[in-house]
Amino acid sequence: MPEPRARVMDRLSAILIWGVAGLVAASFVWLVGNVLQHGLAQLSFEFVTASPEDAGRGGGIAPIIVSTLIIVAICMAVTVPVGLGTAILLAEFLSGSSRLGRLVRRSLDVLASVPSVVFGLFGNAVFCQMLGMGFSLLSGGLTLACMVLPFFIRTAEEGLRAVPKDYRMAAASLGLSHTGTLAHILIPAAMPGLLAGFILSVSRSLAETAALIFTSGYVDRMPSSLLESGRTLSVHIYDLSMNVSGGDGMAYSSALVLMVMLIVLNRIAMWLSRKWSTQRVVA
Repeated sequence: MPEPRARVMDRLSAILIWGVAGLVAASFVWLVGNVLQHGLAQLSFEFVTASPEDAGRGGGIAPIIVSTLIIVAICMAVTVPVGLGTAILLAEFLSGSSRLGRLVRRSLDVLASVPSVVFGLFGNAVFCQMLGMGFSLLSGGLTLACMVLPFFIRTAEEGLRAVPKDYRMAAASLGLSHTGTLAHILIPAAMPGLLAGFILSVSRSLAETAALIFTSGYVDRMPSSLLESGRTLSVHIYDLSMNVSGGDGMAYSSALVLMVMLIVLNRIAMWLSRKWSTQRVVA
């Protein structure tokens, strides 16, 4: 290829790459700016500490925030241990050519592509009706766990597989058991991948609407137990936008709170990950 033509192709490639990056950044700025523009007007201390009034047109979203945090906590309390155990099984004990490993990975890929409304119907049939939990925070959290598990497992598995084999060989030469190698070497080294899976799971659970309509319900009062119905922020935003006339302003404010919660939870997860990794290395 002649030199001038090669330079032109390099420049076109650079323009294309920077253009795509700029488009993504511009989309993000437009989205955040639109939410800020319409949501800051109603945002106040009373908004996040009061209960909804007049079908959500007035008051605040304190019970909504509490229900959201409880459901996400239930979801992650199930997702992290089950997902991490499955990821360790796939990455450390089952080879890529294993029939069981291929079956599990294929099943996870299929589950990751299932629409959330299907998980909602499944959660309603199993948790709400079969197990007798009804429309409750517990039903919603368990349904979300079933939905985000494929994402967490696959991300955690790739994080574990990305750890160099030299780490495993060095641990074996020092006489460390497989459990000790996992706890002290592999999991801390794979923490970026595990953290990515955790953040993706939290983000998916915070933003989910369809699955929770069938499981946790619409009730907007402060929950007193895990077996009571509760409304999450995403469901609240949907209800205000689609079913409540004059609720768009409160929906935007609720969306702004949801974005802030997501950012704060992500920062907390990153801080805990760094602190945990440092303590492991020191120990």
